[in-house]
Amino acid sequence: MKDPRPQPAQSVTAPRTLSRVVPDPTALKALTHPVRLRMLGMLRVDGPATATQLAVRLGLNSGATSYHLRQLAQYGFIEEAPHASRRDRWWRASHELTSVPASEAEGEALDLDLAFNQAILSLQVGQMQQALEEYAELPAEWRKASTASDIIIPMTAEQAEALTKRLTDTILEAMRVAPPLGELAPPDMVPFSIMLHAFPYPGRLPHREGDDGS
Repeated sequence: MKDPRPQPAQSVTAPRTLSRVVPDPTALKALTHPVRLRMLGMLRVDGPATATQLAVRLGLNSGATSYHLRQLAQYGFIEEAPHASRRDRWWRASHELTSVPASEAEGEALDLDLAFNQAILSLQVGQMQQALEEYAELPAEWRKASTASDIIIPMTAEQAEALTKRLTDTILEAMRVAPPLGELAPPDMVPFSIMLHAFPYPGRLPHREGDDGS
């Protein structure tokens, strides 16, 4: 069967434009489902796949997988991928990144923001646990490249926002000069996961008005 992915990418030196999606509230609500988040991640990291292939990897039946794929396609997160096979329907991610700005609104918008972040956190915790289980078997150079850091710095909200932006910009710049995810990369390259969590140390800020527990 023909591999739908492009041939191995050459070393990329010139920065490229990263494709991204900023979902509206309805699309974001569809993405809070943990299975859809995992599917989207698989399609981004590993390239195009069929519902059957994803079902095997996720431990689901192909009917459930097809349903979730249709939901992702409906909201523009994935699209059909050209393929020589007319028997199977191949899917690929439509963008490299999903950008979800922090909600400044209250009520339903804030609840949706929390639901999405909870889904992301659950997925990331699972990935971190799996990475820890594989750590001892990693080549020494990849153990040296890995870290689990916890750094706490006194800051104002403005300073914290500026630092988070600088860190994010640095990570995205590295992504711009790397081969795109989902393509066959040089043999010494593998997808390297960087998870950035930044937040006020729990319990140190007063609750908002109306959140006094009464």
